[in-house]
Amino acid sequence: MEEQVQETNVSFEQATNDLDRETYVLRLYVAGATRFSLRAMNNIRYFCDKYLPDRHDLQVIDIYQQPFLASSCQILAAPTLIKEYPLPVRKFIGDLSQTDRLLRGLDIRAVKQPERATA
Repeated sequence: MEEQVQETNVSFEQATNDLDRETYVLRLYVAGATRFSLRAMNNIRYFCDKYLPDRHDLQVIDIYQQPFLASSCQILAAPTLIKEYPLPVRKFIGDLSQTDRLLRGLDIRAVKQPERATA
């Protein structure tokens, strides 16, 4: 029985490590070069560089230039970020400035900052 528990723990840890290395496929749909769209692009690029370095594939799609992509993906508002992989698919609408919301929604564990000693 104890061996099964140890094997289960090892399997869980391996699965967790595999999730930490997966490449995220993200698509950001924007509406032209508006201030709101530019803010979303800057925010998601910063987010990916900080939390998913070398582990993301980000495409930025302008729905004015490619409206057929917006309709095929049922984009109702812009900017919209879609996480296509790893599953499940998730959608985020807005300027993507809420880092905590993105971390939870994308199922990414933030790197814990060292606790400060209290004097």
